[in-house]
Amino acid sequence: MNPADLGLPVDVPSTALFTDQYELTMLQAALKAGTADRRSVFEVFTRRLPEGRRYGVVAGTGRVLDAVENFRFDAGVLRFLREQKIVDEPTLRWLASYRFGGDIWGYPEGEVYFPGSPILRVEGSFAECVLLETVILSILNHDSAIAAAASRMSVAAGGRRLIEMGARRTHELAAVASSRAAYVGGFNSTSDLAAGFRYAIPTVGTSAHAFTLLHDSERDAFRAQVASLGRGTTLLVDTYDVAEAVRTAVDIAGPELGAVRIDSGDLLLVAHRVRAQLDELGAVNTKIVVTSDLDEYAIASLAAAPVDAYGVGTQLVTGSGHPTCSMVYKLVARAHSADAKAPLEPVAKKSLGGKLSVGGRKWAARRLDAEGVPEAEVLGTGEVPSELMDQQLLVELVKGGAVVAREPLDAARERHIAVRAGLPLSAMQLSRGEPVLPTEYV
Repeated sequence: MNPADLGLPVDVPSTALFTDQYELTMLQAALKAGTADRRSVFEVFTRRLPEGRRYGVVAGTGRVLDAVENFRFDAGVLRFLREQKIVDEPTLRWLASYRFGGDIWGYPEGEVYFPGSPILRVEGSFAECVLLETVILSILNHDSAIAAAASRMSVAAGGRRLIEMGARRTHELAAVASSRAAYVGGFNSTSDLAAGFRYAIPTVGTSAHAFTLLHDSERDAFRAQVASLGRGTTLLVDTYDVAEAVRTAVDIAGPELGAVRIDSGDLLLVAHRVRAQLDELGAVNTKIVVTSDLDEYAIASLAAAPVDAYGVGTQLVTGSGHPTCSMVYKLVARAHSADAKAPLEPVAKKSLGGKLSVGGRKWAARRLDAEGVPEAEVLGTGEVPSELMDQQLLVELVKGGAVVAREPLDAARERHIAVRAGLPLSAMQLSRGEPVLPTEYV
């Protein structure tokens, strides 16, 4: 199902103020200087991956498309800008009719990326492109960080199910975006109903310790939950004594008990004991779900445990130590006029301290070795070599201001799983290392 077909609104009626003030003051100065209409090319990229990461994950592309479509300066927004004296009247009149009318190309959502990869390329007039910088970076930096953490956790889980449950550990709107990004990165479901409503992500959830503590006994709590949710429910068994709780759970629900959840203690040891106990009681099909501040390393440490699913919260929605991807949005080429035939000139910032940029409108391709395994991320500004023509990475997302590549979220998730599986095996290592593919400029 395509979530866009649901007709659900974005979180705000306009994304126009999801920006920094200097975007608008640059616009005002460029309008006055007569340079605002110059044809321009901006690119989103990162100069480096977070320390120790082997690859990045593109996530948030669909949200970027929504944000671009809803980037409108309505009467209320214009009134705020006027009252605060952010820009002058000629600029306000220009903003009143703003609609992005350019083109956007990018790596498809779920694709992996490396240092320098032109993750998104925005083309149009300087004026219409520069306004989008902050909101695009806000979305891509956040969502790609969450998706990268989710991908590593998915690798560590080795095919076991993953539940996103970090809504209470982040901003309420970030929680929805995090659920979406985690799903792209390989998670199976979320506890956040807003994410389920907005993006049709499968939702799960049964009870917390409070429900057990509410009742006069654990047996009463389990009996009430089973009566309400059925024998296939998941019972939380670590409120008091785990072994006694497991016995009570099977006594009440029988061997049809869906699952038990363990949220504390030595998860490796407890999971083994609970599995043995469930089997002895005849609940051989009852699953074990573990939670408790997991990250990819904790998940990997449980690989030998009889665990069927992991619930992850804090570490996921904070990017497992890397809450941003350090992506930037840079002007890489511009013409001297608005003429579509005017030649584009490469431009780039010259700077010390590792902030160098490579100018020019770039293409990107992934070179494969003789076995069909990727061996390099190849970037260039001229003609695409014939041997790389079929390996190009950028796809058209927006043409003439109209979105042309909206897709179901499941498509991005499936793409990521397939792309990740095709990377060199060293990409799956959780230990610190260099990007699994080098970036080459030709």
